Amino acid sequence: MSLLRNLLLFFLLFALFIQTADAQRTEVLDKIVAQVNDNIILKSEIDQAVFEFMRSSNIRQFDEELWYQVLESQIDKYVLIEKARRDSIVVSDEQVNRQLDQRIRMLTQQAGSEQELERMLGRSLVQIRSDYRETFREDILVQQVREGKIRDITISRPEVVEFFNSIPSDSLPVIPESVELSHIVINPPPSGQAQQQARDLAVALRDSILNHNKSLEDLARRYSDGPTASRGGALPMVSTNDLLPVYAAAAAALDPGELSEVVETIQGYHVIRLDERSGDQIRTSHILISVREDQLDNQFAIDKLNAIRDSVLVHNKDFAQLARRHSDDRQTAPMGGRLMDPQTGQRRIPVEQLDPNLFRINLLLENTGDISEPRSFRPRGRDGGQAYRIVKLRNRIPEHRANLEQDFDLIQQFALQYKQQRELFYWMEDLRSEVFIKYFIDVPTREGAPEPDFTAEPELLEATM
Repeated sequence: MSLLRNLLLFFLLFALFIQTADAQRTEVLDKIVAQVNDNIILKSEIDQAVFEFMRSSNIRQFDEELWYQVLESQIDKYVLIEKARRDSIVVSDEQVNRQLDQRIRMLTQQAGSEQELERMLGRSLVQIRSDYRETFREDILVQQVREGKIRDITISRPEVVEFFNSIPSDSLPVIPESVELSHIVINPPPSGQAQQQARDLAVALRDSILNHNKSLEDLARRYSDGPTASRGGALPMVSTNDLLPVYAAAAAALDPGELSEVVETIQGYHVIRLDERSGDQIRTSHILISVREDQLDNQFAIDKLNAIRDSVLVHNKDFAQLARRHSDDRQTAPMGGRLMDPQTGQRRIPVEQLDPNLFRINLLLENTGDISEPRSFRPRGRDGGQAYRIVKLRNRIPEHRANLEQDFDLIQQFALQYKQQRELFYWMEDLRSEVFIKYFIDVPTREGAPEPDFTAEPELLEATM
């Protein structure tokens, strides 16, 4: 199974809204192109999947080979579903709901609102959930089967060395300059007066709802901060695991229709109403009163970071220990503040891929061990405005030709992926022989097991590294 086939299969497993119910209703006017046991595959399904893949990958010109690859990936999906059924693998409703909710939230953010998403898809969110629940169940099932197989595939150091030695020297890619960085983040707290004012407003709004019959929706539209204000503070049905822990705990303790006390989170002060409960899924409406960015005590964050920086540079304190103790970045603090490449998960980050803020800081760090002065930035995925951080240069790796000494971890990752591709290919061939597969169209001969061809695809290794 080639890397492209793997990408196609991955795309098909997680692409929501590709194979619509409308296509199934028009089966009489459609054409069956393949069958896997009792599962039929329609031409319209493959056409739509190819269109979506091309759009998401910015591919402009139709490629017939791509169409057949998508078809084979869809066949593989049904083969893996048959394997899951034989092995009695079950996907719970909770798993389906969680992934379905996550995908709908992502699409809602992209569309701008739930109403706009419903308009784009031509159906209500309730209908969307109903139409795609079983498709998601199948996709999760297939994911679990593949991941179960991949987990069993490991690679030894001698295999990595053998893999590297098989690469022609003129095909070894040039690895761009990269850095290893750590940071300590401090979120500026609200000034005492601003914090009290925000809380007082939240308390007053709660009182207006409870004692003066004001509408939470109307007050949310008028006073609430954040993206839900235009919807009257309404949040969709979600798992409590997907909410801020403090918010989730307060909301889960309510009875439907009941209003919470004022709840403080990192976003500000909430007044929460529980609208509906179904298992661990809840639907809530809320008013959020946050402290404005110009009311934050930025100097507090700067002073604290300067003190931490002096502790390292003057008093030889350990940066990683201070990060674990003081950093407000919950993702990196347990790792001593170490930053990872979001695309590869590696600690070495190509300089050209640093975000603009980090790139500017990197230019000021000349030697290993250098620590920047406090700089403001906007943390990814965090509401509430800017934070401050100091950044330490742990290592700088100049541009160089790939080699085992400097790049073993990266080469190991690629070698493992190649081994997984080969073993998955042979495994899928065995599984295919155990089910009924019939084509209703002429198809090209299936390609054999993948072979490393770095002369033809050197960018593949570069992308992985």
